Amino acid sequence: MQLSYFDNLRKFYFIGIGGISMSALAKFLLAGGYEVAGSDMTAGEQTEELALCGVKIFIGGDAGNPLLRDADAVVYTSAVSEENAELKEARARGKKIWKRSEFLNVVSKTFSHVTAVAGSHGKTTCTAMCAHILRETNVPFAAHIGGEDGDFGNFYMSGRDFFVTEACEYKKNLLEIEAETAILLNIDRDHMECYDGMEDLVDTFRQYCNSADTAFVCADDERCASLGEFSTFGIKNPRSDYRAVNIRQSGQKYSFTVSEYGKSLCRVHLKAAGRCNVYNALAAFAAMRRYGFDEREICRGLESFTAVKRRFEHIGNYAGAAFICDYAHHPREILATVATAEKMCSGTLYVVFQPHTYSRTKLLMEEFVRALRPVKNLMIYKTYPAREYFDAAGSAATLAENVGSCLYAESVRELKTWLRSTVQTGDIVLFLGAGDIYYAAQYLLKELNK
Repeated sequence: MQLSYFDNLRKFYFIGIGGISMSALAKFLLAGGYEVAGSDMTAGEQTEELALCGVKIFIGGDAGNPLLRDADAVVYTSAVSEENAELKEARARGKKIWKRSEFLNVVSKTFSHVTAVAGSHGKTTCTAMCAHILRETNVPFAAHIGGEDGDFGNFYMSGRDFFVTEACEYKKNLLEIEAETAILLNIDRDHMECYDGMEDLVDTFRQYCNSADTAFVCADDERCASLGEFSTFGIKNPRSDYRAVNIRQSGQKYSFTVSEYGKSLCRVHLKAAGRCNVYNALAAFAAMRRYGFDEREICRGLESFTAVKRRFEHIGNYAGAAFICDYAHHPREILATVATAEKMCSGTLYVVFQPHTYSRTKLLMEEFVRALRPVKNLMIYKTYPAREYFDAAGSAATLAENVGSCLYAESVRELKTWLRSTVQTGDIVLFLGAGDIYYAAQYLLKELNK
């Protein structure tokens, strides 16, 4: 079916199509019968998957390629410079052009009900949890997920009634989305290169909440609680509209009873590890409850969720040691993930951390040092620069020097040498970071098991 919202546009070209959000939006168009092509600087899982769906992809980009020339519209990621050759060519040709965040909002307007999930930590998991709830209720819906859910991948669509999506604070992109229901999980110092200080960041999240018909904010987060009069969820604050009570822990999995305005509703048994997921689940419960869904359906949806790829994902074993990957790339996330691993580790915990961008590492250097210094067996791996140029002050090598009691690696070979002679049964090797450390860990595991 062609979506009437796009008028006579039939052919779309994505600049940066390999991004997790960009590829999801491309899949949305494919599901609507549109022609999609695009480019990216490197090949990856998403470009390979799209290619299998018939999408023509140019690695490295090409301003002169005929698919860009013939496209009716162009979508580009915020990571792309305004000097990008393809973007400049599209502008010169007078193409209809959207930034990714703008196009996401256009897509959202084709649905009857829109739920957006924002916050410094937990967006992907909470969004995926909402998708699992919607599936359980049997309503037609679509999910735009900033990661790979085990059931849905990064995009799923069964109909056009409900839409759930992440709303990212990078470059204030979350202000583009016009959500009926907004979730705000927490506020922390991240993407500060896009803001004029903490006050600007907090005010941006306030604008996001104010723009929605209903916003659910975490009452236990001091910055969230300061935003104004919004609906709330929490664990510690007894005045939370939705509260997790009678929390029980079994291993690293949690169960809790949902209290709705002081009344106990149902008990949720989470399969996903970590106490942070109690907050994520509670937020998803509150947002979906707004639409009148039965509490038992919501509970079953939450209990069907297991994990998102790269969120404490067990990728395999070597010499009896478990290799686990997590997306943690912020000091607060590192602390929480390491704490979870320590509690479940019967042997020695080894941590490999890859910093993501020089600017984040430089800005949060002191917090990174405080989070990493207590780790006894730590290897810091070379920085994943993403969109940035080298900055020695924010490099992984500088971080390792400041941490002091750790090792530093530039290559997988060094990781292999370190781990081959040390790990044994009962140990955990924890790989942390939002860059290519995930693929390095997979390759390393394969090499070690040869």
